[in-house]
Amino acid sequence: MKNICVYCGSSNGSQPVYREAAVALGKMLAERHIGLVYGGASIGLMGAIADAVLEQGGQVIGVIPHALAKKEVAHDKLTEMHVVASMHERKAKMAEASDGFIALPGGLGTLEELFEMLTWAQLGMHDKPCALLNVHNYYDSLITFLEHAEQEKFIKAINLDMLLVDDDTDRLIEKMTRYHSPVTEQMLSPAET
Repeated sequence: MKNICVYCGSSNGSQPVYREAAVALGKMLAERHIGLVYGGASIGLMGAIADAVLEQGGQVIGVIPHALAKKEVAHDKLTEMHVVASMHERKAKMAEASDGFIALPGGLGTLEELFEMLTWAQLGMHDKPCALLNVHNYYDSLITFLEHAEQEKFIKAINLDMLLVDDDTDRLIEKMTRYHSPVTEQMLSPAET
């Protein structure tokens, strides 16, 4: 893997462990010579992971919409910064530059970005690994919900298996490195999406 996209909060959250995990992931990416692709902010977990990669001499690509550059305080020390016109352009550029996707703890934007990549994988639009770093059990309730949705036949088991989950950064990266996309139907009927 050359680059991994990390989705995460523009805040630090309520527990120090969230920021600690972002820093640890950033250091590990740099040590493995994997570049970071992320939302381009200098604040919250976004800033923490970018700073950690940069401090270890790693490469960081930021992508931020013009409208958020001021609000999210665009990072000014990245390897590359792309200021784009819209959120749609941001997500597409981040996806294009990445070989896999990880969600650290975050809010609605983090979830929306990860689920868009999972949906694209389900539809066969890419075969890149999508993962949750389940820091401090942050995603336990979401995982339970997704399992419930699978039991209720709204998500197929093969599609749920596309989401890699671990609470350890090394194990998660190893899972991503070994990942092979399951065979999925290219076209789904409306009742199955």
